[in-house]
Amino acid sequence: MKNARPEDWYRIRKLSDGVTWIDEPHIKEFFRCNIWHVRGRDKDMLVDSGMGVLSLREWVPLVTERSLDAVASHTHFDHIGTHHEFDCRLCHAAEADILAAPTRENTWAEDYVSDDIFTALPPAPYQSSTYSVKAAPATRILEDRSIIDLGDRAFEVIHTPGHSPGGIALWDAAAGMLISGDILYDGPLIEGEGEMEMAQYVDSMKRLLDLPVRIVHGGHFKSFSGERHREIITNWLRKKGV
Repeated sequence: MKNARPEDWYRIRKLSDGVTWIDEPHIKEFFRCNIWHVRGRDKDMLVDSGMGVLSLREWVPLVTERSLDAVASHTHFDHIGTHHEFDCRLCHAAEADILAAPTRENTWAEDYVSDDIFTALPPAPYQSSTYSVKAAPATRILEDRSIIDLGDRAFEVIHTPGHSPGGIALWDAAAGMLISGDILYDGPLIEGEGEMEMAQYVDSMKRLLDLPVRIVHGGHFKSFSGERHREIITNWLRKKGV
């Protein structure tokens, strides 16, 4: 398999509401994390940061233009790979220890990272066998209902365990915008193991269903409407018998 060129690694697409969609197109879609850049009046927000196989700050100038809060929706390898490049790093308390001391095991890299997740390998000298996430201790610990204030817009933190213990979604009530992380996207969902995690997943889905959502930007796959949001959750809950 050939190595991709550094200038081709990241893809950048501007959406509405001051949101820019950044991703890594040479990672197969199921494994490809969405990186959300949100413009605010006083500062910007970055939700997740990709695998970290190539510097985000060097190759995506957008993320260096203004002061920025780098938020981790959770701490799986595909979501926190370049968090160490930013001065302000936010994550939920339940996963702050992982952000501070990531390993191949606690970030799931050991289970998922291989050459098979790519359509073209990252630029040399990348090697899947030695890939790991760099430590990026949180500078702000988030809890349920914490507020991330960008000046002219504010996002409420919704703790959404079930996919991961410290998973969060971010809710902009004024815009009807939900940045949902990996608890909800329009594709095959990865559920936690065991009865407790399934019960948490159900509770998280019920909570998100109650929101008057207009648009959802998920951790993977394309964004979708509020109507699709309600359809996905309703069908998921029905299949679980709840």
